[in-house]
Amino acid sequence: MLDDASAPTGLFTDDTHVARCVWCRATPQYQHYHDTEWGIPVGDDSRLFEKVCLEGFQAGLSWLTILNKREAFRLAFCGFDIDRIAAFDETDVKRLVLDAGIVRHKGKIESAINNAKRAQQMRQEFGTLARYFWQYEPDASKRPEQITYQTLGGLTTSAESIALSKDLRKRGWTFVGPTTMYAFMQAMGLVNDHLLGCSARLKASVARSEFASPSVRPTPL
Repeated sequence: MLDDASAPTGLFTDDTHVARCVWCRATPQYQHYHDTEWGIPVGDDSRLFEKVCLEGFQAGLSWLTILNKREAFRLAFCGFDIDRIAAFDETDVKRLVLDAGIVRHKGKIESAINNAKRAQQMRQEFGTLARYFWQYEPDASKRPEQITYQTLGGLTTSAESIALSKDLRKRGWTFVGPTTMYAFMQAMGLVNDHLLGCSARLKASVARSEFASPSVRPTPL
């Protein structure tokens, strides 16, 4: 996530002199999201599925728009309970298209329902969504040594997000392009893209070091 090229370091400070990534400057709610959620590793299937869905709804919009509607989305989509959404029918689609609290895009609504059905299949194969998604955590040695504003400008996708997008599409998921999946990886803590000097970077790094990755990795020969 990156915006506001007018800040050469990519950081801003508030009245308490706390440095944050500039993209969250717009509102206190956005700053709270940046400080407490973005980049913190997530292993909960409902939250992972929620983020995939909301990233899909974001297409063509800002994340702040979606964040402002997140509670309405959670209410409309049963807390992003995968099994309940997978059971949605045309009546639910019509209900959601009329819900002014969310993004009323029929294609994106139908995508969330489709993806819930695909998520059910994935849980049968992998046990959990977390086990599947965390397979795509990048090797730390292949990541940039320092995440600067200039470096982050070139990180709209990665080899891993491209591979993840390709595999999800093969499995029938929709609204899961490589850029969308990289934003998902940033938010869910598969990578730590808080900028160098950001007050939340260390917190995310510590959380990642303490997080037990649910992915099943092959034992090296």
